[in-house]
Amino acid sequence: MTTEVTRSEERGRYELTVDGALAGVVEFRLRSGRIVFTHAEVGDAFEGRGLGSALAKGALTDAAARGETIVPACPFIARYLRRHDVPGAEVDWPKQ
Repeated sequence: MTTEVTRSEERGRYELTVDGALAGVVEFRLRSGRIVFTHAEVGDAFEGRGLGSALAKGALTDAAARGETIVPACPFIARYLRRHDVPGAEVDWPKQ
């Protein structure tokens, strides 16, 4: 199984492909050096294989490498950040 996470600026999302098929997305909005993650989803056919975590890791690692401040508005992304270290990530937690 070959997985890849890529950023699609024009679609405002990171895309996870598995063997070339779109398996999941993380949607985002860019705001003055900040990337607001708004929604994450893995297709039903791909659930239960840890692909959501692979997608989150790829998206967050890329955003951190770009120097973007991460704003986890999506509950899945927030949960991932609470459980995993993302080297170089600067996180601005939304006010509850």
